[in-house]
Amino acid sequence: MVSIAINKGQQNIAMLGIGAYRPQRVVSNAEVCEVLDSTPEWIFERTGIHNRRWISGDETLRSMAVAAGERALKNTGIDRSKIGALILASSSWLKLTPHGAPTVASDLGMNGIPAFDLVSGCGGFGYGLGVAADMIRSGSAEYILLIGAETMTVGLDPTDRGTAMIFGDGAGAVVIGPAEENGISPTVWGSDGENAEAIAQDVDFLEFMNKAQRLQGTDPAVESVGRMSLHMEGPKVFRWAAVTLPRALSSAIELSGVSKDDIEVFVPHQANARINELMKKNLGLPDDLPMANDIENTGNTSAASIPLAIEEMLVTGKAKGGQLALLLGFGAGLSYAGQVAVLPPAPAEPSF
Repeated sequence: MVSIAINKGQQNIAMLGIGAYRPQRVVSNAEVCEVLDSTPEWIFERTGIHNRRWISGDETLRSMAVAAGERALKNTGIDRSKIGALILASSSWLKLTPHGAPTVASDLGMNGIPAFDLVSGCGGFGYGLGVAADMIRSGSAEYILLIGAETMTVGLDPTDRGTAMIFGDGAGAVVIGPAEENGISPTVWGSDGENAEAIAQDVDFLEFMNKAQRLQGTDPAVESVGRMSLHMEGPKVFRWAAVTLPRALSSAIELSGVSKDDIEVFVPHQANARINELMKKNLGLPDDLPMANDIENTGNTSAASIPLAIEEMLVTGKAKGGQLALLLGFGAGLSYAGQVAVLPPAPAEPSF
Protein backbone atom coordinates (compact mmCIF):
# COMPACT_ATOMS: atom_id res chain seq x y z
CA MET A 1 0.00 0.00 0.00
CA VAL A 2 1.01 3.62 -0.56
CA SER A 3 2.02 5.32 2.68
CA ILE A 4 0.32 8.69 3.16
CA ALA A 5 2.38 11.32 4.99
CA ILE A 6 1.37 12.65 8.40
CA ASN A 7 2.23 15.93 10.09
CA LYS A 8 4.51 16.03 13.07
CA GLY A 9 3.80 18.84 15.47
CA GLN A 10 5.02 20.42 18.69
CA GLN A 11 4.09 18.73 21.96
CA ASN A 12 5.12 21.56 24.29
CA ILE A 13 3.06 24.66 23.60
CA ALA A 14 1.90 27.73 25.50
CA MET A 15 0.16 31.09 25.27
CA LEU A 16 3.11 33.26 24.28
CA GLY A 17 1.47 36.67 24.44
CA ILE A 18 -1.84 38.44 24.91
CA GLY A 19 -3.62 41.52 23.61
CA ALA A 20 -7.01 43.08 24.21
CA TYR A 21 -9.35 45.87 23.21
CA ARG A 22 -11.99 47.45 25.44
CA PRO A 23 -14.60 49.83 23.96
CA GLN A 24 -14.30 53.47 24.94
CA ARG A 25 -17.84 53.83 26.28
CA VAL A 26 -18.30 52.90 29.94
CA VAL A 27 -21.92 52.16 30.87
CA SER A 28 -22.83 52.25 34.55
CA ASN A 29 -25.63 50.38 36.29
CA ALA A 30 -27.38 53.71 36.73
CA GLU A 31 -27.41 54.25 32.96
CA VAL A 32 -28.76 50.75 32.34
CA CYS A 33 -31.53 51.45 34.85
CA GLU A 34 -32.69 54.47 32.86
CA VAL A 35 -34.43 51.91 30.63
CA LEU A 36 -34.39 48.72 32.69
CA ASP A 37 -36.77 48.27 35.62
CA SER A 38 -34.09 47.72 38.27
CA THR A 39 -31.66 49.50 40.58
CA PRO A 40 -27.85 49.75 40.48
CA GLU A 41 -27.62 48.06 43.86
CA TRP A 42 -29.81 45.11 42.81
CA ILE A 43 -27.73 44.57 39.64
CA PHE A 44 -24.46 44.52 41.57
CA GLU A 45 -25.86 42.19 44.24
CA ARG A 46 -27.10 39.69 41.67
CA THR A 47 -24.24 39.85 39.14
CA GLY A 48 -21.20 41.58 40.63
CA ILE A 49 -21.28 44.20 37.87
CA HIS A 50 -20.83 47.95 38.40
CA ASN A 51 -19.98 48.95 34.82
CA ARG A 52 -19.66 47.42 31.38
CA ARG A 53 -18.19 48.52 28.04
CA TRP A 54 -20.38 49.05 24.98
CA ILE A 55 -19.23 49.83 21.47
CA SER A 56 -19.81 53.35 20.19
CA GLY A 57 -18.76 55.53 17.28
CA ASP A 58 -16.93 53.54 14.62
CA GLU A 59 -16.12 50.58 16.91
CA THR A 60 -17.22 47.21 15.52
CA LEU A 61 -16.53 43.56 16.23
CA ARG A 62 -14.17 43.62 13.27
CA SER A 63 -12.20 46.64 14.49
CA MET A 64 -11.96 45.28 18.03
CA ALA A 65 -10.81 41.84 16.87
CA VAL A 66 -8.13 43.43 14.70
CA ALA A 67 -6.96 45.73 17.51
CA ALA A 68 -6.73 42.86 20.01
CA GLY A 69 -4.95 40.66 17.50
CA GLU A 70 -2.48 43.40 16.62
CA ARG A 71 -1.64 43.95 20.28
CA ALA A 72 -1.21 40.22 20.88
CA LEU A 73 1.26 40.03 17.99
CA LYS A 74 3.21 43.05 19.25
CA ASN A 75 3.23 41.83 22.84
CA THR A 76 4.42 38.39 21.75
CA GLY A 77 7.15 39.61 19.45
CA ILE A 78 6.35 36.91 16.89
CA ASP A 79 6.51 38.02 13.26
CA ARG A 80 3.06 37.75 11.73
CA SER A 81 4.51 35.77 8.82
CA LYS A 82 4.91 32.85 11.24
CA ILE A 83 1.21 32.72 12.14
CA GLY A 84 -0.13 29.57 10.51
CA ALA A 85 -3.83 29.99 11.28
CA LEU A 86 -6.33 32.41 12.81
CA ILE A 87 -9.32 31.33 14.90
CA LEU A 88 -12.07 33.85 15.66
CA ALA A 89 -14.22 32.75 18.60
CA SER A 90 -17.41 34.77 18.36
CA SER A 91 -21.18 34.42 18.38
CA SER A 92 -21.96 37.97 17.29
CA TRP A 93 -20.33 38.40 13.87
CA LEU A 94 -23.16 39.99 11.93
CA LYS A 95 -23.04 37.80 8.83
CA LEU A 96 -23.24 34.05 8.38
CA THR A 97 -21.49 34.56 5.03
CA PRO A 98 -18.75 35.60 4.75
CA HIS A 99 -17.59 34.49 8.17
CA GLY A 100 -15.36 36.87 10.05
CA ALA A 101 -11.95 35.26 10.46
CA PRO A 102 -10.69 35.65 6.85
CA THR A 103 -11.55 39.36 6.92
CA VAL A 104 -9.81 39.83 10.27
CA ALA A 105 -6.75 37.93 9.02
CA SER A 106 -6.61 40.14 5.93
CA ASP A 107 -6.91 43.30 8.04
CA LEU A 108 -3.96 42.03 10.13
CA GLY A 109 -1.81 41.61 7.03
CA MET A 110 -2.10 37.81 7.00
CA ASN A 111 -4.37 37.27 4.01
CA GLY A 112 -4.23 33.71 2.70
CA ILE A 113 -3.72 31.79 5.94
CA PRO A 114 -6.33 29.30 7.20
CA ALA A 115 -8.91 31.37 9.12
CA PHE A 116 -12.20 30.22 10.55
CA ASP A 117 -14.90 31.21 13.02
CA LEU A 118 -15.64 29.10 16.07
CA VAL A 119 -19.13 29.59 17.48
CA SER A 120 -19.57 28.15 20.97
CA GLY A 121 -21.05 31.01 22.96
CA CYS A 122 -19.35 31.97 26.18
CA GLY A 123 -17.27 28.80 26.04
CA GLY A 124 -15.80 29.92 22.73
CA PHE A 125 -12.35 30.91 23.95
CA GLY A 126 -11.91 27.61 25.81
CA TYR A 127 -13.01 25.68 22.73
CA GLY A 128 -10.68 27.78 20.59
CA LEU A 129 -7.75 27.19 22.92
CA GLY A 130 -8.38 23.44 22.78
CA VAL A 131 -8.65 23.41 18.98
CA ALA A 132 -5.55 25.60 18.54
CA ALA A 133 -3.50 23.46 20.92
CA ASP A 134 -4.49 20.26 19.14
CA MET A 135 -3.77 21.82 15.73
CA ILE A 136 -0.24 22.74 16.78
CA ARG A 137 0.38 19.37 18.40
CA SER A 138 -0.79 17.63 15.22
CA GLY A 139 1.45 19.76 13.01
CA SER A 140 -1.31 21.71 11.24
CA ALA A 141 0.33 25.00 12.26
CA GLU A 142 3.29 26.16 14.32
CA TYR A 143 1.80 29.40 15.64
CA ILE A 144 -1.89 30.29 15.88
CA LEU A 145 -3.61 33.58 16.68
CA LEU A 146 -6.78 32.97 18.70
CA ILE A 147 -9.15 35.92 19.06
CA GLY A 148 -12.28 36.04 21.21
CA ALA A 149 -14.40 39.02 20.20
CA GLU A 150 -18.03 39.94 20.84
CA THR A 151 -20.49 42.79 20.39
CA MET A 152 -23.14 41.32 22.67
CA THR A 153 -25.02 44.61 22.93
CA VAL A 154 -26.04 44.45 19.27
CA GLY A 155 -28.52 41.70 20.13
CA LEU A 156 -29.78 42.96 23.48
CA ASP A 157 -33.29 43.93 24.50
CA PRO A 158 -32.57 46.86 26.84
CA THR A 159 -35.74 46.13 28.82
CA ASP A 160 -34.97 42.42 29.44
CA ARG A 161 -33.98 41.95 33.10
CA GLY A 162 -32.37 38.62 32.27
CA THR A 163 -29.75 39.98 29.86
CA ALA A 164 -29.66 43.78 29.52
CA MET A 165 -27.68 44.36 32.70
CA ILE A 166 -25.18 41.55 32.13
CA PHE A 167 -23.54 41.80 28.75
CA GLY A 168 -20.78 43.98 27.36
CA ASP A 169 -18.51 44.19 24.33
CA GLY A 170 -14.79 43.60 23.86
CA ALA A 171 -12.02 41.49 22.35
CA GLY A 172 -9.05 39.52 23.63
CA ALA A 173 -6.41 37.57 21.73
CA VAL A 174 -3.52 35.21 22.40
CA VAL A 175 -0.68 33.86 20.28
CA ILE A 176 -0.17 30.13 20.85
CA GLY A 177 3.00 28.34 19.83
CA PRO A 178 5.96 26.13 20.79
CA ALA A 179 7.46 26.43 24.29
CA GLU A 180 10.30 24.79 26.22
CA GLU A 181 7.84 23.39 28.77
CA ASN A 182 4.22 22.51 28.04
CA GLY A 183 1.89 25.34 29.08
CA ILE A 184 -1.56 24.14 27.98
CA SER A 185 -3.19 21.00 29.32
CA PRO A 186 -5.63 18.78 27.41
CA THR A 187 -9.10 20.32 27.26
CA VAL A 188 -12.05 19.14 29.31
CA TRP A 189 -15.18 20.07 27.40
CA GLY A 190 -18.79 19.11 26.93
CA SER A 191 -22.30 20.26 26.14
CA ASP A 192 -25.92 19.84 27.21
CA GLY A 193 -28.19 20.22 24.20
CA GLU A 194 -31.21 19.09 26.19
CA ASN A 195 -31.13 22.44 28.00
CA ALA A 196 -29.81 24.50 25.08
CA GLU A 197 -32.84 26.80 24.97
CA ALA A 198 -31.95 28.20 28.40
CA ILE A 199 -29.77 30.70 26.50
CA ALA A 200 -31.20 31.39 23.08
CA GLN A 201 -31.95 33.86 20.32
CA ASP A 202 -35.68 34.53 20.54
CA VAL A 203 -36.39 34.02 16.83
CA ASP A 204 -34.45 32.36 14.01
CA PHE A 205 -33.39 34.21 10.87
CA LEU A 206 -36.05 32.69 8.62
CA GLU A 207 -38.85 33.51 11.05
CA PHE A 208 -37.57 37.06 11.36
CA MET A 209 -37.39 37.56 7.58
CA ASN A 210 -40.87 36.09 7.08
CA LYS A 211 -42.27 38.41 9.75
CA ALA A 212 -40.57 41.43 8.17
CA GLN A 213 -42.03 40.51 4.79
CA ARG A 214 -45.51 39.96 6.24
CA LEU A 215 -45.50 43.33 8.02
CA GLN A 216 -44.12 45.30 5.11
CA GLY A 217 -46.22 48.44 4.80
CA THR A 218 -47.97 47.83 8.14
CA ASP A 219 -48.24 50.68 10.63
CA PRO A 220 -45.50 50.04 13.25
CA ALA A 221 -47.81 51.42 15.93
CA VAL A 222 -50.13 48.47 15.29
CA GLU A 223 -47.49 45.75 14.94
CA SER A 224 -43.76 46.16 14.42
CA VAL A 225 -41.09 43.78 13.21
CA GLY A 226 -39.05 44.34 16.37
CA ARG A 227 -35.58 42.87 16.56
CA MET A 228 -33.89 39.57 17.25
CA SER A 229 -32.52 39.44 20.76
CA LEU A 230 -30.89 37.07 23.22
CA HIS A 231 -32.89 35.69 26.13
CA MET A 232 -31.72 33.66 29.10
CA GLU A 233 -33.40 31.60 31.79
CA GLY A 234 -31.09 32.70 34.59
CA PRO A 235 -32.20 30.26 37.32
CA LYS A 236 -31.93 27.25 34.97
CA VAL A 237 -28.44 28.31 33.84
CA PHE A 238 -27.39 28.88 37.45
CA ARG A 239 -28.55 25.38 38.45
CA TRP A 240 -26.78 23.81 35.47
CA ALA A 241 -23.58 25.68 36.29
CA ALA A 242 -23.71 24.73 39.97
CA VAL A 243 -23.93 21.01 39.13
CA THR A 244 -21.85 20.70 35.95
CA LEU A 245 -18.97 23.11 36.32
CA PRO A 246 -17.36 21.93 39.59
CA ARG A 247 -17.06 18.46 38.04
CA ALA A 248 -15.54 19.96 34.91
CA LEU A 249 -13.01 21.93 36.95
CA SER A 250 -11.99 18.86 38.94
CA SER A 251 -11.60 16.89 35.71
CA ALA A 252 -9.49 19.66 34.16
CA ILE A 253 -7.08 19.58 37.10
CA GLU A 254 -6.93 15.78 37.08
CA LEU A 255 -6.31 15.60 33.32
CA SER A 256 -3.60 18.27 33.51
CA GLY A 257 -1.37 16.13 35.73
CA VAL A 258 -0.93 18.87 38.33
CA SER A 259 -2.45 18.96 41.80
CA LYS A 260 -5.05 21.41 43.03
CA ASP A 261 -2.39 22.88 45.32
CA ASP A 262 -0.32 23.81 42.24
CA ILE A 263 -3.03 26.14 40.90
CA GLU A 264 -2.00 29.76 41.45
CA VAL A 265 -4.76 31.68 39.64
CA PHE A 266 -8.42 30.96 38.82
CA VAL A 267 -9.84 32.52 35.64
CA PRO A 268 -13.47 31.51 35.12
CA HIS A 269 -15.68 32.98 32.42
CA GLN A 270 -17.01 36.32 33.61
CA ALA A 271 -20.70 35.41 33.59
CA ASN A 272 -21.71 36.11 37.16
CA ALA A 273 -19.60 36.86 40.22
CA ARG A 274 -21.91 34.71 42.38
CA ILE A 275 -21.41 31.66 40.16
CA ASN A 276 -17.64 32.16 40.19
CA GLU A 277 -17.48 32.45 43.97
CA LEU A 278 -19.59 29.31 44.28
CA MET A 279 -17.31 27.38 41.93
CA LYS A 280 -14.20 28.48 43.80
CA LYS A 281 -15.73 27.42 47.12
CA ASN A 282 -17.01 24.07 45.85
CA LEU A 283 -13.65 23.25 44.33
CA GLY A 284 -11.95 23.96 47.66
CA LEU A 285 -9.56 26.59 46.33
CA PRO A 286 -7.97 28.81 49.01
CA ASP A 287 -9.80 32.03 49.85
CA ASP A 288 -6.69 34.07 49.06
CA LEU A 289 -6.13 32.47 45.66
CA PRO A 290 -6.37 35.24 43.02
CA MET A 291 -9.56 34.94 40.98
CA ALA A 292 -10.50 37.01 37.95
CA ASN A 293 -13.19 39.61 38.61
CA ASP A 294 -13.09 41.55 35.36
CA ILE A 295 -16.88 41.31 35.25
CA GLU A 296 -17.13 44.16 37.77
CA ASN A 297 -16.20 46.81 35.19
CA THR A 298 -16.37 44.91 31.89
CA GLY A 299 -19.52 42.81 32.14
CA ASN A 300 -20.04 39.46 30.46
CA THR A 301 -18.28 39.57 27.08
CA SER A 302 -18.96 35.95 26.15
CA ALA A 303 -16.06 34.46 24.12
CA ALA A 304 -13.90 37.51 24.89
CA SER A 305 -14.21 37.31 28.67
CA ILE A 306 -11.37 34.92 29.55
CA PRO A 307 -8.61 36.69 27.57
CA LEU A 308 -9.90 40.06 28.80
CA ALA A 309 -9.87 38.78 32.37
CA ILE A 310 -6.35 37.37 32.01
CA GLU A 311 -5.13 40.66 30.59
CA GLU A 312 -6.71 42.65 33.42
CA MET A 313 -5.07 40.45 36.05
CA LEU A 314 -1.65 40.71 34.39
CA VAL A 315 -1.85 44.49 33.90
CA THR A 316 -2.98 45.18 37.48
CA GLY A 317 -0.51 42.74 39.05
CA LYS A 318 -3.18 40.42 40.47
CA ALA A 319 -1.44 37.66 38.50
CA LYS A 320 1.96 37.24 36.87
CA GLY A 321 3.16 35.69 33.66
CA GLY A 322 4.34 32.14 34.23
CA GLN A 323 1.79 31.37 36.94
CA LEU A 324 -0.37 28.27 36.63
CA ALA A 325 -4.01 29.14 35.97
CA LEU A 326 -7.23 27.16 35.91
CA LEU A 327 -9.46 28.36 33.06
CA LEU A 328 -13.12 27.59 32.44
CA GLY A 329 -15.52 28.99 29.85
CA PHE A 330 -19.23 28.14 29.88
CA GLY A 331 -22.56 29.32 28.57
CA ALA A 332 -24.73 29.01 25.46
CA GLY A 333 -25.06 25.54 24.07
CA LEU A 334 -25.11 24.81 26.96
CA SER A 335 -21.37 24.23 26.58
CA TYR A 336 -18.20 24.39 28.63
CA ALA A 337 -14.46 24.05 28.09
CA GLY A 338 -11.62 24.21 30.61
CA GLN A 339 -7.85 23.87 30.79
CA VAL A 340 -4.91 24.35 33.09
CA ALA A 341 -2.53 26.80 31.43
CA VAL A 342 0.56 28.86 32.13
CA LEU A 343 -0.24 32.57 31.91
CA PRO A 344 1.54 34.58 29.21
CA PRO A 345 3.78 37.54 30.08
CA ALA A 346 2.12 40.81 31.08
CA PRO A 347 1.42 42.88 27.96
CA ALA A 348 3.75 45.76 27.14
CA GLU A 349 0.82 47.37 25.32
CA PRO A 350 -2.26 46.95 27.55
CA SER A 351 -5.85 47.80 26.66
CA PHE A 352 -6.28 50.34 29.48
